[in-house]
Amino acid sequence: MRAESKIPTALDGMTIGMLAKAVGVGVETIRYYQRIGLMSTPARGYGSVRRYSAASAERLRFIKRAQQLGFTLEEVAHLLQLEDGTHCNEARELATHKLAAVDQKLADLHAMRDVLAKLIAACGSRRGAKQSCPLIESLANNEGAPPSRRNADAR
Repeated sequence: MRAESKIPTALDGMTIGMLAKAVGVGVETIRYYQRIGLMSTPARGYGSVRRYSAASAERLRFIKRAQQLGFTLEEVAHLLQLEDGTHCNEARELATHKLAAVDQKLADLHAMRDVLAKLIAACGSRRGAKQSCPLIESLANNEGAPPSRRNADAR
């Protein structure tokens, strides 16, 4: 991502509404990012509205792409501080931690899927008899949670 654009483009001089539409976010999202310091608020010309540059659109797209990869707004702010090109190792470390968190979530989801499949199969095996539902019984006894979740619930 480059700093403020020197060469005017078709996106220069946008109102906040135009910027929001160009990037696919709401106006309130832009205002929120300004309040928390992720984006700067352009100066308002005398008697006119604020105008946003192509660099503002580029920064907003960066924020949204980082969020799509699972980075929190706090982490996005950190990445934006590292954008000068001399902090690649720090950015890589942050991304490595994010990847580990994604891998853990995937493992948790796979474990949850396995437990749900077993509980569904147990429900199918008890037809007709007036017995409690194995799925509900397992959940009530904290037997239905994957091992990693069961330990977290005990804390």
